[in-house]
Amino acid sequence: MLKVNAFQPEHAESLGSTERHLIERRQRLLGPAYQLFYDNPLHLVRGAGTWLYDSDGRAYLDLYNNVASVGHSHPRVVEALSRQAAALNTHTRYLHEGVLDYAEKLLATMPAQLSNVMFTCTGSEANDLALRIARDYTGGTGVIVTRYAYHGMTAAIAELSPSVGDYVPLGRDVRVVDAPLHSPEDPQRTGRVFAAQVRAALADMQRHGIRPAALLVDTLFTSDGVFADPAGFLREAVEAVRAAGGVFIADEVQPGFGRTGTHMWGFQRHGLVPELVTMGKPMGNGHPLAGLTVRPEILERFGRNASYFNTFGGNPVSAAAGLAVLQVIEEEGLQNNALRVGALLKEGLEGVAREHASLGQVRGAGLFIGVDVLDAAGLPDGAAARRIVNLLRDEGMLIGVSGAQNNTLKIRPQLCFSAENVAQFLGALQRVLRLL
Repeated sequence: MLKVNAFQPEHAESLGSTERHLIERRQRLLGPAYQLFYDNPLHLVRGAGTWLYDSDGRAYLDLYNNVASVGHSHPRVVEALSRQAAALNTHTRYLHEGVLDYAEKLLATMPAQLSNVMFTCTGSEANDLALRIARDYTGGTGVIVTRYAYHGMTAAIAELSPSVGDYVPLGRDVRVVDAPLHSPEDPQRTGRVFAAQVRAALADMQRHGIRPAALLVDTLFTSDGVFADPAGFLREAVEAVRAAGGVFIADEVQPGFGRTGTHMWGFQRHGLVPELVTMGKPMGNGHPLAGLTVRPEILERFGRNASYFNTFGGNPVSAAAGLAVLQVIEEEGLQNNALRVGALLKEGLEGVAREHASLGQVRGAGLFIGVDVLDAAGLPDGAAARRIVNLLRDEGMLIGVSGAQNNTLKIRPQLCFSAENVAQFLGALQRVLRLL
């Protein structure tokens, strides 16, 4: 997944001298592991709201970066960061009202059972910590994930992230299941089939003497190609895992913070209360802030015996940013905006798909939508998806790709995305599709 739509260094000769120089410096200083997006990489210098601006002043409508989820450089978040940084920034081993104010505000968005919060800097760390807690609580080691999942980059979590590629092997006690089906003609089939796969994975663990610890899923299955419907389909699978002694970890790094429109958190669409919920990316609107919420009885033994400390996780500046994000979502009505504008975007994309055979299913919830790209035989066409992404970049529209075949357009704009932005994007997509 990480190399999908990545810039290929051999194409550098087609770029301007400034970009070639920056790419050369980047490769020399950062090494080969880092990737750049797009055939023609972007040199960005500024962001505001739903727009990004390059070094030549050209504007790009951002339909990809959920990190700055309430809008790039939101003045409320910038002011909160600046004010707290000017006063104090230190770790969580000292008392500080701001950290506790943020913890209370964040927990208030969750079901009452999830009454403890722990802070990290990245979603990878949050999932790593959740895995440690789950294994400690259950006494198990087995984890079930989906076939093209991405949950992070630590050593333990990369082993639970098949989408990082075959070079990083899955853990011995990891079991993989297919992404949920999208079956509009038989909505209940989605839950039945997914639960059957989870039960088969649990049975395989039992045959190999592996005690299950957790089902870990991104509740919109965003890396698998975005599978949101029907709401509630996860319940049967979660019940199976719990019956086998495991817990449910809801990875809300991408689905959370009001993105689905109907709910603040993706797991709420399924009528579930997980044992642990992990968060990241949009939590600080670009400031490195992540964490997890957990039921106290799940955390009790781990907290008593292992304790926890993170030098930067949950520091006063991060807490100020996180609190500002929650206030902006609430006061600017961004969850409702995700519902309303997301419906316009999905309806518009469905209309475009009816006109162009190269587009297939349109799936998603709120402001997170996946659109399949197909070839003339109706099969996944990753090459065409990549071309669409790069042609849209040339139109000033930024999206990504998702799915095991790299053929799902991944559309994930800021929560402040507007009806005008929808029209701008759909117009550009129509122009691009006529070029295929």
